[in-house]
Amino acid sequence: MLPRLLRGCGLMAYGLFIVVLFVLAAYISFSAFVRSGVTKVPNVVGMPRAEAASALADQGLELETAKGGGRYDEKVPAGRIARQNPDPTTFVKRGRPVVVVLSLGPRRVQVPDLTGKNLPAAQAAASGQGLGIGNILGAFAPNREPAGTVLVQDPEPGASVPPATGVNVTLAMAAQGERYIMPDLVYRDYEAVRPYFEQVGFKLGNVKFERYEGVAAGVILRQFPLPGHPVTRDDAISLVVATAEGLPGVPADPGAPPASPPAAAPGAPGTGGQ
Repeated sequence: MLPRLLRGCGLMAYGLFIVVLFVLAAYISFSAFVRSGVTKVPNVVGMPRAEAASALADQGLELETAKGGGRYDEKVPAGRIARQNPDPTTFVKRGRPVVVVLSLGPRRVQVPDLTGKNLPAAQAAASGQGLGIGNILGAFAPNREPAGTVLVQDPEPGASVPPATGVNVTLAMAAQGERYIMPDLVYRDYEAVRPYFEQVGFKLGNVKFERYEGVAAGVILRQFPLPGHPVTRDDAISLVVATAEGLPGVPADPGAPPASPPAAAPGAPGTGGQ
């Protein structure tokens, strides 16, 4: 009884072994059959188009350029493969096309001409090109350009730069007024000085009257700016004038020369000085 049972178990084990061996052989055969028409997609990103086509052909694949043109890429030079589909290392059937996108190189924009524009207009023109305004400096306008307009820009108009680059500009500042040398007004008659200075466009600012013993009323005692100091027509001239109220007055010297206008400072614009 026992030998017969052992013989039956041996036959069952042998049969099971045959079945497993058959299944394994079938799987290997099927896999080999299927994989005979499948290949791994090579990585062609960064290659020139001709080199990429050759690499794909070696794997039984075809290169197809994507419709719609290339794309800008900061890392991949123009004319090389920027993207591919399917991705590298993917298994596909032989003969399938691999779609690639060619790089247009780094994106560049052209710098507009900002000279002569005021700051808001310059900002709008730069923004329209995808740029910004960088450093802002000021300089006196050599040709009396309107204050606040762009005199110089960097980069120059027409230059090709990456998007969002800041364009540095120099804005015109209001031109300096004509400069004059302040004359000595001390001991001159205030009533003679005042109308002349006002007539030629100078401003008399604070005028203070003080009693000063021994000096006639109307005589200038002190002045600011001091004699020899450079002034412009925008500078206020302050004076201290004697008043003889309640004090014996000494008449002003009738032989004193009349007040002279401020002399133009050497090198001042509009005065001919160098």
